[in-house]
Amino acid sequence: MNADLLSNWLEWLPDLGRGLQTSVLLAAVSLAIGIPIGLLLAVLVSSRRAAIRMPSIVLVEIGRGTPALVVLQLVYFGLPNAGLTLGPFTAASAALALTTAAYTSEIIRGGLEAVPKGEVEASQALGMSYRDTMRFVLIPQGMRIAIPALVGFGILMFQATSLAFTISLQELLSRAYSIGSSTFLYFQVLLLAGVLYLAITLPSGWLTGRLERRLSRHL
Repeated sequence: MNADLLSNWLEWLPDLGRGLQTSVLLAAVSLAIGIPIGLLLAVLVSSRRAAIRMPSIVLVEIGRGTPALVVLQLVYFGLPNAGLTLGPFTAASAALALTTAAYTSEIIRGGLEAVPKGEVEASQALGMSYRDTMRFVLIPQGMRIAIPALVGFGILMFQATSLAFTISLQELLSRAYSIGSSTFLYFQVLLLAGVLYLAITLPSGWLTGRLERRLSRHL
């Protein structure tokens, strides 16, 4: 690494660091909102009642089939036509939370279906209702099974926060483009942005692997 590159990186790092904080916060808020909604959708999709199950399946499929970028544009640029204007961070959080809900619902549903049927039969033998079986047996064990996949999806959503630069949210990629447009050193600044993304995703990937190995010993 030559001296000029190192000097530029040290100069840009504080600004990109603030962008990284915004990206991490955006991912955290999106996951904190989206995963509970995903759990609700997973439960509704697993319902025995077709009137509940079918609309939920349609919602999930629409959410999974619509690109996150399109959802982001609809929330930020489309909602003002309906009289609702959201700021960049709020709009990005809402859009990514919707995408998170659709995808994690399938991850969680897979976890629910992976719970051994003997657990369900045992709860029924004890006289537990369907609601109590879901609440005390299926959901706790299903979420435990789904945790590694959810962590992996969280990494993808952190990467997806870069889409927010299209609505001028000052996250990591947006700040990198701003520096590049003023210095014309796009390669250098985007390389540093990539290093900062890796600083989050690589440890998270290692954590996912550890979780998978640890939980597999108890399943």
